[in-house]
Amino acid sequence: MSEKKLYTPSRRSMLVGGAASIAAFALAPSASASTTGAARAPAFLRTGASAVRPLEAATVRTWAADTWRSLVAMTDPRTGLPADNIPESLAAGDRSGYTSPTNIGGYLWSTIAARELGIITRGEASARLIRTLKTVERMEHHTPSGMYYNWYDEATATALHTWPDSGDKVVPFCSSVDNGWLGAALLVVQSSDRAAAPWAKRIFERMRWDAFYNDNSDPAHQVRAGGLIHGGFYPYEDGRPGGTYQGTHIGGDPVWLTTHHYDTTVSETRITSYLGIITGQIPAKQYFAMWRTFPATCDWSWHEMQPVGENRTYYGLDVYEGAYTYRGMHIVPGWGGSMFEELMPDVFVDEAAWAPRSWGRNHPLHVRAQREHGLLDAGYGYWGFSPSSNPAGGYREYGVDALGLNPTGYMSDQESTNYDPGFGDCRAATNPNPTYGDGVVTPHAAFLAMMHEPDEAFTNLANLKADFDSYDRGGFFDAVAVRSGTVARRYLSLDQAMVMGAAGNVLGNDVLRRAFSTKAVERALRPVIGAEEFGADPVA
Repeated sequence: MSEKKLYTPSRRSMLVGGAASIAAFALAPSASASTTGAARAPAFLRTGASAVRPLEAATVRTWAADTWRSLVAMTDPRTGLPADNIPESLAAGDRSGYTSPTNIGGYLWSTIAARELGIITRGEASARLIRTLKTVERMEHHTPSGMYYNWYDEATATALHTWPDSGDKVVPFCSSVDNGWLGAALLVVQSSDRAAAPWAKRIFERMRWDAFYNDNSDPAHQVRAGGLIHGGFYPYEDGRPGGTYQGTHIGGDPVWLTTHHYDTTVSETRITSYLGIITGQIPAKQYFAMWRTFPATCDWSWHEMQPVGENRTYYGLDVYEGAYTYRGMHIVPGWGGSMFEELMPDVFVDEAAWAPRSWGRNHPLHVRAQREHGLLDAGYGYWGFSPSSNPAGGYREYGVDALGLNPTGYMSDQESTNYDPGFGDCRAATNPNPTYGDGVVTPHAAFLAMMHEPDEAFTNLANLKADFDSYDRGGFFDAVAVRSGTVARRYLSLDQAMVMGAAGNVLGNDVLRRAFSTKAVERALRPVIGAEEFGADPVA
């Protein structure tokens, strides 16, 4: 049985710091609703779904400059730490009051992108990076592993032990993916800013990625052959009773390791695998221990649909190269079917070039499937589905259900319309041709897609800006419910950082990929991911 069925908190929960993140977003300033609706008819009704405007570099650069303004507004000038989110006011007093290693990493790589795009000078970039890294170097963390906790106060840089508003207890947690995004950013800074590099190098070199790696050496806690990466660990006390066990993978005092492990490869979590492989702390075979899809047999019929594929062997491990079928394409799915899961690691590693028979097939197909879902299948007129602010308030995971293993999915609309094509002869279909409702599109998903479909993504974003009150001094607001016209009028630092990273790559000659993917990184990682052949295919 997959860990997915045993653990209910979302992947985004782990990304932003464990199960407590759900409470955090409940405490965050809620998105105010704008129900004025679209100014004109939806773009695809006005121009036709196939009409595409060529990418306009000057316009995208302006969007990036405004996005950078929101990140600056989120960042405390004394600590250099960005808040998790801020409303449209961009007022310092409206910052969220908490940040995470992912948020900090996003600000670091965004600073490099802003420099490359000419938004800030080289001197300003270095000064900002050094201020942030000096703070990070002295912040409280788990010393044996060098890993950081899930939540800090961005104004004081102290670890949170209670939530700023409610006073509820926060148990420090070291998330493998949260730290993964900080680690990725540190490598970017180390190779792209000479002045800030020494601080980035010192922090990165004390990080132990094998602290998260379950290599099956403990008979009582076995996982898939090849080993898997824990969601993380609690260093000092158990913050998730019943979902942890005491142990350590690096010696010293035991910690409370999660029983949950990341076990699918189409996921943002593969960045942690990459860092472990790059540093030699995690063996290459771990990359192939993760599922591409779960099996096609009837005893696995709980997942979204019956996959097709064949078995191949890599590094001595048998891998089922399964794929889902959607709109005449075979696509390797993620857990929820979001753009974030598919493309976030691609901001740092040119996966399509390094692995042409796997990611080189899947990334374009996933982007195409998201576009066709929004424009044709659901008929929203816009596309780009990924976890984001909920335009009705709070935060929610959105995606294309058909591209996710999760049977209850990350849905693309507010109504949570469930796509269920059945599972071959094992389980009958209950909703193979759904009618969708108020679709929720997030701009950061379209920016990520711009790395693969620049013109189509640009058209989508331009239409969102023209047709809705979806843009202000800080760039695109976080999400739009396109039928009601409701807008989530706030900015999330991670989502803004994804905008900056993708724009930096598209307009800045792959600035973040070049910074992360040094020759040493390429030697360690490219042969591993390049060996694989996915079951992805444009023609089912």
